[in-house]
Amino acid sequence: MANNSSVLSGNFPVKQISKEVIIVQVLIGVFLSINFFLIITFFKKDVFHTSMRYILFAETLLSDCLFLILANVTLILSYFGVTMQMGFCLILFFLTSLYSYVTPVTLTAMTLERYVAICMPLRHAELCTPHGALQLILIIHSISAVPITINLAVFYSTASPTFNTKRAICHGEMFVLVTWQGHFRSAISQLYFFIMFTIIVFSYIKIMKVAKTASGEHKKSTWKGLRTVILHGFQLLLSLIQLWSVFIEAAALKVSLTLYINIRYFDYIMFFLAPRCLSPLIYGLRDELFFKALKSYALWGVNVISAYHNG
Repeated sequence: MANNSSVLSGNFPVKQISKEVIIVQVLIGVFLSINFFLIITFFKKDVFHTSMRYILFAETLLSDCLFLILANVTLILSYFGVTMQMGFCLILFFLTSLYSYVTPVTLTAMTLERYVAICMPLRHAELCTPHGALQLILIIHSISAVPITINLAVFYSTASPTFNTKRAICHGEMFVLVTWQGHFRSAISQLYFFIMFTIIVFSYIKIMKVAKTASGEHKKSTWKGLRTVILHGFQLLLSLIQLWSVFIEAAALKVSLTLYINIRYFDYIMFFLAPRCLSPLIYGLRDELFFKALKSYALWGVNVISAYHNG
């Protein structure tokens, strides 16, 4: 059967493996491999464990990995028309939604860390401790869990008591029974991102003021911090566009499930994958200390492979 052909199972199209599926899986495989390498590098070097900046960076990597794995499983199951019990779908939906927020909230926290380091250098050592970073991670997860908890509470206030025992193709729109619930979910998300974007703009303005008056080595580090904040803002902007794409996906679902799945795949690559590909670039390659550690482990791996083949 041709790659683009499909058969009907009930009311839902079950697609055969296509080049789009393969491309997405290759991209995710590459991205996860890079992230795992960065995570291993973080845990191998003790110096990274004493810095809030690197601890939060590792948090974004772990969050992105979990999000991509969970979202990809859900996406593949829906793409092939696989049904599941709604109780299991609920768990997938909760965790995916949670980690879709964890990364942007962590980026905001990292921006504030740069703000403290540059604009409040005398208090940086006091405020940005490793112990404080672990507490901050718990706070980040708590803040990130609020939107999905509220949305599910609203959903179950109108859902059937037997909803969790039903079987269907799992997708996020099934947790919206009436139009106002979708608008309510979107309003919470946009409020979150407005607050985060405001914090990043505030930090950018404050750091810019310091950068204009800085000199010497401090000026160099200040401008580097400013560029990092700009990249965080760009990541957050892509995530915000991802929020708006939900409206298009909801409209597409009313037309057909096939159109919904195709649009969702496009959004997945552009607004789910792309923002998460920037984190390794911002800290994994731009940061001098982390790049040196990456380079040393990469060279060590090459030497081990060469020795194995030569032996």
